[in-house]
Order: sequence, then structure tokens, then C-alpha cells
Amino acid sequence: MHDFDDELREIKREIVESRGLIIKTNNLTNALAADLKSISKRQMAYERRAFWNSASANLLFVIVVIGVVKLAWDARVDAVQAETKGARDRIAKHEADLKEMQQRSDARAKAESDAAAFYELIRAERRQEVIEGFEALRKAPLTRAELAFFSDSVDKSRSELSIKSYQTGLDHMRTGRWHEAAVAFEDAIRQKETASHTPSARLNLARAYRRLNRQRDAIPLLMTLSEASPDREVMDDATFLLAECLLDIQAWNDAKTTLRSFIRRFPDSAYINDARLALADVSLRH
Repeated sequence: MHDFDDELREIKREIVESRGLIIKTNNLTNALAADLKSISKRQMAYERRAFWNSASANLLFVIVVIGVVKLAWDARVDAVQAETKGARDRIAKHEADLKEMQQRSDARAKAESDAAAFYELIRAERRQEVIEGFEALRKAPLTRAELAFFSDSVDKSRSELSIKSYQTGLDHMRTGRWHEAAVAFEDAIRQKETASHTPSARLNLARAYRRLNRQRDAIPLLMTLSEASPDREVMDDATFLLAECLLDIQAWNDAKTTLRSFIRRFPDSAYINDARLALADVSLRH
């Protein structure tokens, strides 16, 4: 009986210990479950943060890549546009150069044609047409040799026409046709003002003016000839004729001054006696 009680107590003790062990195990299990749950929550939070961080990093990376690609694309577009513009500018310049060359070629061809036609006028001795046509021709792109040749030809034509008009004026003077003579001398001077016969043409024009009672037109011509003329005989005649024109218009003081100057400057002139008589006469009267 005693042994049976001991076994019962032993069994109770073991049951109590087993119950305590079970409770402890249960508590440990609950604590472990709580730890696992806490760890699981922390893991999930970490994973969520990692996900959003990764998403943010990926988004930022995509934005950066897009920005870099955009910059590179813009740079490439700018480079292509600049290259295209440069090519267009070069093409436009080449086209302008080609057009200018074509225009120069056309102008030169036309100039050669005009020069050939002008040369035919020179060969035909159509002097007036040569003179009139040269002003338009000289604007053409001629060579320097062509321009020099045509200039000499025009100058020669002017000289020949001037001489012809001068001789015509002399013929009219001999027949007393003073108006026609004046027109001819004017044309001679207009054609060639620097010809060797021009001083004589001016003197004879002044004579024609005096005959036409145009002394006031003759006086400026004669004053120029009397003061500066390459021909001394023309200067002599011009000074005396000037005095006569001044007497005609009754400019007595100017006439006396001119006659005194004539006597002093040209003592060997064929008009010296006439000049002295005229000076004496005007001095007595005025």
C-alpha cells in the first residue's frame, strides 16, 4: 500500500512537472510565435521599404537616362541642323557664284558682239555714230586693250569732226554767212576742246558773234584767249578784238585798259597802229 502511494505521488509529481513543462513549452511557443510575427512584420516593412527604394532608384535612373538621351538627342539634332544649314548655305553660295559667272559670261559675250559692231562703225568711218555709241559701249566689260583702242578711235573721230566743222566755219566766214559760221565753230569746239585748232576756232567764233551783234557773248571767249592761249598770234588777235567789242558796247574804260595792255604786250603786232589810233580816239572822246 505504501508502495502504491509512492507511485501515485510519483505519478502526480510527474503529471505536475509534465503540466508545468507543457505550460512552459506553450509559453515558449507563444513567445516564439510573437517573435516570428514581429520578425515577419519587420521583414515585410523592410521589403516594402526596399521595394519603394528600388522603385524610386529605378525611376530616378530612368529619369536620368531619359534626360541624358534628351540632351544627346538635342545635341545631335542641333549638329545635324547646323550641318544642314551649312550645306544649304554652301549650295546657295555656289548657285550665286554660278549665276554670277553666267551673267559675266553673258555680259562678256554681249560686249564682244557690241565691240564687233562698234569696230565696224570705225572701219566705215561713221564718226558721229562712233562718238554717240561709245558712251554706252564703255559701260560694257571690255578689256583694257579694247577700251584703249576704242577711246583712241573716238578721240580721232572727234578731232576729225572738229576739224571738218572748223573748216566749214571758215568757208562760211569767207562768204559772209556769219550765223552758219558761228554754229560750225561752236560744233568744232564742242567736238574737241583740246585740239590744236580750238583757240583759232574760239577766236573766229568771237568774230562771228561780233558780226551778229553778240559782243557780250564774244567778250568772255576773248578774255580767256587774251589772258592764256598757247598760240601768241591768237592771243594778239583776241586782245585787239576784245578791245573792239568793248568799244562796240561803249565800255570805254575797259576798252582803254585793254588797248593799253595790247600796246604794252604786243608792240610788234600788225594791229599796233590801229590800237594806238583807237586808244587816242577813245581818250579824246571820253
